[in-house]
Amino acid sequence: MSAAPPLPPHTLSVAPMMDWTDRHCRVFHRTLTRQTLLYTEMITTGAILHGDRQRHLGFDSAEHPLALQLGGSDPAALAECARIAQDFGYDEVNLNCGCPSDRVQNGSFGACLMATPDVVARAVAAMRGATSLPVTVKHRIGIDDLDSYDHLTRFVSTVADAGCDTFIVHARKAWLSGLSPKENREVPPLRYEVVQQLKADFPHLKIVLNGGVLTLDAAQEHLAWADGVMVGRAAYQNPYILAAADRDVFGGGAVPPTRREAIEAFLPYVAAQVQQGQPLNRMMRHTLGLFAGQAGARHWKRTLSEKGHLPGAGLEVVREAMAGVPESVLDANSITEALASA
Repeated sequence: MSAAPPLPPHTLSVAPMMDWTDRHCRVFHRTLTRQTLLYTEMITTGAILHGDRQRHLGFDSAEHPLALQLGGSDPAALAECARIAQDFGYDEVNLNCGCPSDRVQNGSFGACLMATPDVVARAVAAMRGATSLPVTVKHRIGIDDLDSYDHLTRFVSTVADAGCDTFIVHARKAWLSGLSPKENREVPPLRYEVVQQLKADFPHLKIVLNGGVLTLDAAQEHLAWADGVMVGRAAYQNPYILAAADRDVFGGGAVPPTRREAIEAFLPYVAAQVQQGQPLNRMMRHTLGLFAGQAGARHWKRTLSEKGHLPGAGLEVVREAMAGVPESVLDANSITEALASA
């Protein structure tokens, strides 16, 4: 019997999160899962076209599969950035139509683009003309008073006609005034049924669910109808939930790495970055939640937080932090096993 074809990367992905999913975070996440699709933070077209391109776009080869999320609305600028993304070796280019921050609105991109599906369609068409990479769109189910299902389907169908076949849908609307970005991630209610209906009405499109998914079990429940699930803050605040993804979501035979194995796999990268002048805490801050809910978590976080920023801090600080975590927790390769032994 022939093996089943591999599942596409969108089956599970980690959301682009400003100030969180930088290259150090992504390399760390790769110690936990090889197949989950990772995203950069949103990077504006202006930063790429006029800024330090290597600083904004450079990444470690271990990060594949990796998508670049762009912020912008000008088709020509987005097309040029898509071409650059391909030259840098990214696996996908994603257009942000979901961020509700004031700064993004002032630049006429992000969630406010949901009010102008024709603009998004022109941008997608231009990007597709500039690259052979997949061009995807991440958006909300609505904004402000433009929150009817008719408006959502009009947005999706217009952008799909321009050549986009993958939509990552945050199952909340966004209020562009009156709520902060943090409140927009929490206050508007989750409406998974809207995204599920979208998939039913557009069966030929890939619909990826985003918003409020906290565990792999929950992700797998949604995968009964969605083409993919994107996890956000849960994967950052408790990154070990990613450890079983390659086995449980993608269906491979990989044994989940232990937390010790994840740390040890990350340390050569950390050491190289420290050697290049990066402060230790710039890398290790992304690991603070690795022991969430486990014995030794407080010691791990306190040691790294208090000593990781000090001049000259190196791997000895990580070893000291590990020394306060019970061996049974370090070497457990499932959350259930770790909880039982903690």
